[in-house]
Amino acid sequence: GWKPGWSTDYDAIRLAHNFNVKKVINLSDVPYIYNKEPKNNHDARPIKDISWKNFRKMVGDKWDPGLNVPFDPIASKEAEKLGLKVIILKGTDLDNFKNFLDKKEFNGTIIS
Repeated sequence: GWKPGWSTDYDAIRLAHNFNVKKVINLSDVPYIYNKEPKNNHDARPIKDISWKNFRKMVGDKWDPGLNVPFDPIASKEAEKLGLKVIILKGTDLDNFKNFLDKKEFNGTIIS
């Protein structure tokens, strides 16, 4: 983030709020949020839609620099408070990103 203690996720939420944007796209290294860590659990299942309440149960309420979660807990709390929607997409899959922008079916998770 641009300020100590702020993540880039939190920066994105603050910018969305300042510009009256209701949707934030988070381009990540994973295509979805999963029910458990996919690198260590071969039975991890992708989640297409999740509420802020349920997502925040998964990631907790504390953020430390270097924390490895799809969207940081402090930004998540703020996004929920502001009524924002966050879409998690794999950043290297440009065809999928185009599908999302074109309002076609896409691989990713919607947090709302």
